[in-house]
Amino acid sequence: MTINQLDVETISPLSAETEGRAIAGNYIEMIETVISSLEQDQSAMVSRADGGYLWKFRYGSVDVFVQLTGTEETDTLTVWAAVLKLPAKNEPKLMRHLLEMNCGETLEACFAILNDEVVVFSCRTLTEISAPEISRIMTIVATIADEKDDVLKADYGVA
Repeated sequence: MTINQLDVETISPLSAETEGRAIAGNYIEMIETVISSLEQDQSAMVSRADGGYLWKFRYGSVDVFVQLTGTEETDTLTVWAAVLKLPAKNEPKLMRHLLEMNCGETLEACFAILNDEVVVFSCRTLTEISAPEISRIMTIVATIADEKDDVLKADYGVA
């Protein structure tokens, strides 16, 4: 499963049993625990395919996606949230603005372009990852995306 593949039809809501689990060293449990703390309005959904997982949840005004390619230490955790559809007004100015924010405002995340959308993005291998790191990555992406999406849409909106 790649970032570009999201089969919305196969996503199902997280169960109450999953939401109540404590972190026990398992990547999936850690991710679902963090999602349970961040999601709004019981919005979390998960899709399981090809040994990987893809979660989606609502945080403020954005949908946040969390992809786990597997459960081995060489697999990756990727988190992203779309903030602006492309094409946009004054794209050269937008790109400069995004690069400037990448330098000082995004911590472990960055702005990127994915499927004709500007996204807040973070990716990391599972090697030696901890529950606090998983929480931090997901919280950073969700918070930055929620804070910047309305501003970027207002300033650069659809061309």
